[in-house]
Amino acid sequence: MAWDTAKTKRLLLDAAVEEFAAHGPEGARIDRIAASAGVNKERIYPYFGGKRQLFAAVVERELEQLAGAVPMEGADGRAVDLPEYAGRVFDYHLAHPHLLRLLQWEALCGDAAAPVAGEERRAAYYAEKVAAVSRARREPDGGAGVGAQLPPAELLYAVVALAGWQFAAPQLARMILGGAVGEDPAARRAAVVDLVRRLAL
Repeated sequence: MAWDTAKTKRLLLDAAVEEFAAHGPEGARIDRIAASAGVNKERIYPYFGGKRQLFAAVVERELEQLAGAVPMEGADGRAVDLPEYAGRVFDYHLAHPHLLRLLQWEALCGDAAAPVAGEERRAAYYAEKVAAVSRARREPDGGAGVGAQLPPAELLYAVVALAGWQFAAPQLARMILGGAVGEDPAARRAAVVDLVRRLAL
C-alpha cells in the first residue's frame, strides 16, 4: 500500500501546533509530536528537515489559515470594512489562541534583525492588505470606514495589534480592563470594533 505523504505531513503539522505553542521551538519534543500524530518520528526529517523547519512550516500554515478564514476583501471585491475586519480577526484569535503564541515564540527565539522563515512571502501578504486599505480610501463611500488620517500601513498595524494583543498578553488585559477576555468576549469584540472605527475616522 502506498504511503499517504500528504496525510502524514498534515498529521505532523496538526500535532506540532499545540506542542510548539506550549513549549516553543526550543522546548518542543519531536518524540511527543510524532506520538501525538501517530507517526514514526523519523518521518519528520525527510518531510521537514528538522525541528526548526517544522516550526517554520507550522507558523506559515497557521498564518495561511488565518488569511483564508479572515479575508480583507469580499468575494465580490468590495472594499474592506476595517472595523468589522478587526472584529473577525478578534474572533479568529479567540477560537485559535495558539497562533499568537506561535508568533511570540518565533520572536523570542530568533534574532529580531534577522528575517524569519518565509518572510518575503509573508511581507507580500501584508503588502496586499495595506494596498486593500489604500484602495478602500479611493472608493466613493470612503471605503466602508477606512479614514484618511493614518497612513494605510500604520492603520493596518494598529488593527492587528488591537485585535490580537489582549490574547498575546492576557494578564495585561485582565489588570487594565478588569477581567479576562474570555469572560465577556462579545463586549471585548465590540470595544475592538469601536476603537478601530474611531481610528479609521
